[in-house]
Amino acid sequence: MSGQAQAENRSFAARPWWRWLTRVLTLAFFLLVGYLLLNQVRSVEWDEVVGAMRSRSSSELWLALLLSATSFALYSCFDLLGRHATGHRLPVPKVMMINFVSYAFNLNIGSIVGGVAFRYRLYSRFGLDADVITRVVVMSMFTNWIGYVLLSGAVFARPPFALPDEWRLGVAGLQALGIALLAVTASYVLLCTFARRRSWEFWGKELTLPSLPLALLQLCMSCVNWLLIAAILFVLLRQQIAFPVVLGTLLVAAIAGVLAHIPAGLGVLETVFVALLSDRHPKSDLLAALLTYRAVYYLLPLAMAALIYLIVELRAKKDGRRMTKQT
Repeated sequence: MSGQAQAENRSFAARPWWRWLTRVLTLAFFLLVGYLLLNQVRSVEWDEVVGAMRSRSSSELWLALLLSATSFALYSCFDLLGRHATGHRLPVPKVMMINFVSYAFNLNIGSIVGGVAFRYRLYSRFGLDADVITRVVVMSMFTNWIGYVLLSGAVFARPPFALPDEWRLGVAGLQALGIALLAVTASYVLLCTFARRRSWEFWGKELTLPSLPLALLQLCMSCVNWLLIAAILFVLLRQQIAFPVVLGTLLVAAIAGVLAHIPAGLGVLETVFVALLSDRHPKSDLLAALLTYRAVYYLLPLAMAALIYLIVELRAKKDGRRMTKQT
């Protein structure tokens, strides 16, 4: 952050009305997060989750946990691409910590609060200005979804399952969608390769096109992450359903969860998996696998992220009191 920006921030912080507004907004943020977390916890059928996990073998659980940890470690590197693109100097471990916390909250309480609000709050805690944070957030989210577009295009172009009759899209529609998604990915790669103009301005914000190597790295990281998530479900389903089928079902469920605007996609994931796979696998085992998946990929990381976030806030408050005493 520049010296002028720091001076402006100190000037604002010195004003009583600004301090009170900051406190009110902070309290409102914590109340919102607490409310969303409480709703999330209350919506979980804990007896069913425990029972589902007990029905898995220890080797399945450990492998699912390992894949989950690998996925979170990879996703926590997404913001490093934004660090490279913006040139900010926040240490790599700190960037990965922020990315991990925001991703865990994003999965459980939605992208607006988890993916965006937590990033803005944590990055601003460590001195980044809003423009840099915006570019990091946009690049991270785009990285996640551009890989989704490529994988979905590849899978949907030759669907590994038949859609239910009541789904209006149909197999032909799904194939057409897959081809369109592959065309979108190819267009993005070509644009990154040959475009002469590399930046545009939208609503006062600059959008810069990445280089071809960075674009390919985005695609690689995102695709591998989606494959890891599908591998968790594949393991928990005891490898009794072909991996391409599990992957395709996950990709359908992911976009359905986004369109439904339900935190953590509660009910959406289960509905899609049952609709597409119940003719291949017992419904009870499907639901048991999905409940275990939620426990290892949603709830356990959420508990860790909440603890990390609490520690960051307590340290920031302690540092703020120390600086107040010194001034």
